[in-house]
Amino acid sequence: MTDPRVVDFYSKGTYERDRLQMGRGQLELLRTQRLLRRVLPAPPARVLDVGGGPGTHAAWLAGDGYHVQLIDLVPELVAQARQLAGDPPAFAARQGDARELDEPEDSADVVLLLGPLYHLPDSADRRRALEQARRVLRPGGLLATTAVNRFAGLLDQMRARRLDDERVERLRAGPLRDGCVSDSREFTTAYLHRPGELSAELAAAGLAAVEEFAVEGPGWMLFDTPLPEGSPGTPDDPELVEHAARCAALVEQEPSLLGASAHLLAIGREPGL
Repeated sequence: MTDPRVVDFYSKGTYERDRLQMGRGQLELLRTQRLLRRVLPAPPARVLDVGGGPGTHAAWLAGDGYHVQLIDLVPELVAQARQLAGDPPAFAARQGDARELDEPEDSADVVLLLGPLYHLPDSADRRRALEQARRVLRPGGLLATTAVNRFAGLLDQMRARRLDDERVERLRAGPLRDGCVSDSREFTTAYLHRPGELSAELAAAGLAAVEEFAVEGPGWMLFDTPLPEGSPGTPDDPELVEHAARCAALVEQEPSLLGASAHLLAIGREPGL
């Protein structure tokens, strides 16, 4: 069952559309691009961008020459993606659920789950999403997934020097205890993974050659939190983004530093070739 709070959160304004265009979001985008470009098959492979939101990743993938089908649960985000795709569209976008993909078996070279898993607190739902991804992947196909690091909230509060008892208690009683977020003051319904947990879920689902990477590394704490729609936002600093990205690459698979990254990315292959 879809949590209406997730749909409501992403239906308001353009925050998700703009998030990867400023501050720490630029670092997340740049590192995600670099990690994926290392492992993606050559274009024109077929990519399913499941949970692709407003189309940020679909746009650059289409620009690289891939055939991209974006699927997202939230109608407002699908509408934003279609607007970004242009006319004629650079990529296709439609509504759908990661747990019930309306796609034929063995029809995709790549499946991206760059968001859905961290809005599925129930482990059975996450398994179902991974099973669906495997069903539509061709033998040897690539699955890439992201998760929010369980300790990101605490690190962000430390960065911002907001360690009052109430905030720390909310973290202790929520994500730090069991990974679950339900407090709408901070985010929306979510599950935050421990380092190593995301790759373990992929391996348990039957994916092969699984690896896990820190996306931003510790450098994301150099940037202010993106501000709400209508505010000035986080100042751009392309040089700082580039330096932080290079540092992240140096320690992207260092086990002792995975927990310092805001996001984790795991990749695996569909067996069969």
